[in-house]
Amino acid sequence: MRPMPFSNNRPAAAAIAALLLMPAALLSSPAVNAQAVPPDMVHTDRTLFPPEPHQEGGWKGLARLLEALEPNVDTSLPLTPSQITDRISAMLDRGQAAEALEIIEKRKAQYAQQPDPLGNDVQLMFLNARALSALERHEEAIEIYRDMTTRYPELPEPWNNLAAEYVKTGRLDMAQRSLEMALHANPEYRDARVNLGRVQLLLAEESFRAAGR
Repeated sequence: MRPMPFSNNRPAAAAIAALLLMPAALLSSPAVNAQAVPPDMVHTDRTLFPPEPHQEGGWKGLARLLEALEPNVDTSLPLTPSQITDRISAMLDRGQAAEALEIIEKRKAQYAQQPDPLGNDVQLMFLNARALSALERHEEAIEIYRDMTTRYPELPEPWNNLAAEYVKTGRLDMAQRSLEMALHANPEYRDARVNLGRVQLLLAEESFRAAGR
């Protein structure tokens, strides 16, 4: 990626913020595995997602025949936590942040009925923050990412995304510290290293403008 030219006003920070690398999902590790589906969620987790519309072909007779041959959905088989988070992540990638957030809230309501609300479903927390960020609800996203960094400081992804939110809200010093924590958690985390360079460029630009004044 070519380095982005800087200007002498705040839109430069906004442009860099838009380029910050934010992973679509947490890395797969024992620490981030979503918790198992409780038995009483078996018949409710499929209702999280609206049914996909059936598109009938031009020849109605053939379309009805094909429809008759389609197997019925066995609602006794629950979606796994990974399947649910994969679907939500795909919705966010398609720009359906509002719809994804609605499903996340339903999923959280399911967990709230359990003894350990939300449990250790780190993926859901991460997707929740991503959805809020996409809807420009940055302070709420920051709150979730900060909670994640407190609970799981060993995960670099929440630190990286927290830095992205700080850049979007003009808190470059805090963004730099967050990226340094991401690299402390994983020195090989390329996204955080690239983003740290971008934030340092923004900080240098601010210092240059201050010196000029």
